[in-house]
Amino acid sequence: MNWNQALKDYGHYLKLERGLAENSIKNYLLDVEKLIHFLNDHNLSESPIHISKNTVQRFIYEMAKVVNPRSQARVISGLKSFFGYLVFEDYRVDNPLDLIESPKIGRKLPDTLSLTEINTLIAAIDLSKQEGERNRAMLETLYGCGLRVSELIGLRLSDLYFDEDFIKVTGKGDKQRFVPISAINKKYINIYRNEVRVHQKVQQEFQDILFLNRRGKQLTRAMVFTIVKNLAKEIELNKNISPHTFRHSFATHLLKNGADLRAIQQMLGHESITTTEVYMHVDRSHLADVLQKFHPRN
Repeated sequence: MNWNQALKDYGHYLKLERGLAENSIKNYLLDVEKLIHFLNDHNLSESPIHISKNTVQRFIYEMAKVVNPRSQARVISGLKSFFGYLVFEDYRVDNPLDLIESPKIGRKLPDTLSLTEINTLIAAIDLSKQEGERNRAMLETLYGCGLRVSELIGLRLSDLYFDEDFIKVTGKGDKQRFVPISAINKKYINIYRNEVRVHQKVQQEFQDILFLNRRGKQLTRAMVFTIVKNLAKEIELNKNISPHTFRHSFATHLLKNGADLRAIQQMLGHESITTTEVYMHVDRSHLADVLQKFHPRN
């Protein structure tokens, strides 16, 4: 088995067996490609089946000189998965990454926005422009429903269950979930689709996509990032934000106001509760109130 065949088979495994999304698959394959580039640069001809632990350790050592610990940990994790797949398929009897530990990187807390900052950002949208109502509806949906940007741009008209106050969201690995939607969020989406979108010429394959660009096609992730960055610049917001910041703010504000962590997990579409628990560390200001209210000594 050569590296090209191994990459191809591994990609199929990630898609069919593990059900990963295209972006996740691309990142996993990129980790392996970095090892392949290292082998080519050093004129090493070891195959994925016969590559030694020493060679992999040498690659990790060289990589550590030029990338930060977080990137190192990402590549090591990806390679462990790749060689774990080869062991699973009986191509190898060992995983050369088993004895290699990832660098300690700690836990990076997500950036969030205050409610005032969110309101100021949305108020900065120029509603006199054609895309104004669309942008307001998108930002309200990012914050109101805690969506990933990929989930936002993939949202369909047929996913809107407004009579039941829910939307159907397709997340990572094509996993679907229902997320509650507020009255104000429904209001702005309805304004956009009934007063703006209805007058657009929509490309045939995007008839069911909710948020469209000027050409009647699905928006790109990059376009949503640009919209958010430009608004932050407009109001001179001294924070490095992205569409994902609205998702973080959604979870943080819910938790701060007393929402159940398990409910937040379901709305965000996290497989593990430990992923959601990061928001418990974002704002500790309410913890003293919890102690005063619930501890028997108080």
